[in-house]
Amino acid sequence: QVQLVESGGGLVQAGGSLRLSCAASGRAFSSYFMGWFRQAPGKERDFVALISRFGATTDYQDSVKGRFTISRDNAKNTVYLQLNTLKPEDTAIYYCAANRKLSRRPDEYDYWGQGTQVTVSS
Repeated sequence: QVQLVESGGGLVQAGGSLRLSCAASGRAFSSYFMGWFRQAPGKERDFVALISRFGATTDYQDSVKGRFTISRDNAKNTVYLQLNTLKPEDTAIYYCAANRKLSRRPDEYDYWGQGTQVTVSS
């Protein structure tokens, strides 16, 4: 079992930055691949970024490449998502999730946090 708690969301102007954190409790954090997803009102939950167990592999949705950076600190049981050059279309609830394999599919993730709201004003 893994419990995930996101933090760091907020209201920011377009062009600004935020850093999201996802703290995991439970055992063997480093055995999990970690992903970030987002869901805007009335839309499906979409893949944003993922990172492999020790950070060697990362993957991003095309619309965030070059603006967002995923990282993890296994000693702190935490995964991060740095959001730069934010756009109004990045507004959504951001969720972190844990999985035993590398996947962009939200239905393949076993554990989810409660989400943190990111709102980007124009």
